[in-house]
Amino acid sequence: MQNFVFHNSTKIIFGKDQEQVVGQESVAYGKKLLLHYGGGSIKSSGLYDRVVSSLKEQGVEIFELGGVKPNPRVSLVRDGVALCKENDIDFILAVGGGSVIDSAKAIAAGCKYDGDVWDFYTGKAAVTDSLPLGVVLTIPAAGSESSAGTVITNEEGSYKRATGHISLRPRFAILNPVLSYTLPSYQTACGVTDMISHILERYFTNEKNVELTDRLSEATLRTIINNAHTVLEDPTNYDARAEIMWAGTIAHNDLLDTGRIGDWGSHDVEHEISGIYDIAHGAGLAIVFPAWMKYVYKHDINRFVQFANRVWDVEIDLNNLEKTALEGIKRTEQFFSSIGMPIRLEEVNINEEHFDEMAKKGTERGPLGNFVKLQEKDVRQIFNLAK
Repeated sequence: MQNFVFHNSTKIIFGKDQEQVVGQESVAYGKKLLLHYGGGSIKSSGLYDRVVSSLKEQGVEIFELGGVKPNPRVSLVRDGVALCKENDIDFILAVGGGSVIDSAKAIAAGCKYDGDVWDFYTGKAAVTDSLPLGVVLTIPAAGSESSAGTVITNEEGSYKRATGHISLRPRFAILNPVLSYTLPSYQTACGVTDMISHILERYFTNEKNVELTDRLSEATLRTIINNAHTVLEDPTNYDARAEIMWAGTIAHNDLLDTGRIGDWGSHDVEHEISGIYDIAHGAGLAIVFPAWMKYVYKHDINRFVQFANRVWDVEIDLNNLEKTALEGIKRTEQFFSSIGMPIRLEEVNINEEHFDEMAKKGTERGPLGNFVKLQEKDVRQIFNLAK
């Protein structure tokens, strides 16, 4: 087990009607607030009115910036940075899912920097401080509500890149499972896939003695899998929604990282796809992850056997470990398909046109992943397995 320091400062406020306390939580950080959100769904659902009412009860002055898109754009982030600097904003409140939260984090970092915020995502500069921010979560998926990371897309060149810093962890996150009742089935399934992928990125490690976090990861995976079909078939099942929402947070709050070094190659590969084609991140991961598994499983076949057995209840064939490992990969792929996710690039109308470009861009700053280091030729082969 690796040495580690675990410190997650995000206050989780979980349960029904908890968005009603957003005003008293936010005012602790100042009186001038940027309310950041996506489209019109928070208004049509009534959530916007409840949030604004709670903020105004505390005497908070509200500035607004909506329009966040899936795969959030750096152009809107730049607008947000300018708005915050011009109005001396104290605090940012993100109301939405991972895209809104990631955009808010980028704005928060940019407010403490004199250069262009995109510098953080190219490695030209490092985040050292940010404005405080809070979250009202509406889409369980990305886990960004208590993580230290953010992913942004630059329309110029279709680059999708990540950065992070401990100051980007939200000060609080309000998680009301009821707010996810009206999510379209496809968006729910994308969220399920995203959180599963966050766990798998950590699970496939070269660190050998990490039994506790292995079993925590396996339990979280099984919880998500066990509740996924329920929320798709019965969207207002509170208990299942609650399990999914909390699991999504646990999947990416760094608890499952402790003592181990995760991979993250599949996320980087998927970023190249959604950077160009703008597909949902979860859908891209459902395509990429099984392809990555097929490409790397021989690197540590025992870990893939353990995954197949503990997560999918595949009986271990001691005479043919490869058969067991491959069955686990097959069941992963079948599960994604069963919840309506694509598992091949052709299902989302992506052909080989940009394979070489994506492989080159993805590795231009060095190989991807840690479980197996992926060079340009390896990424190209993963695209081939995914087509």
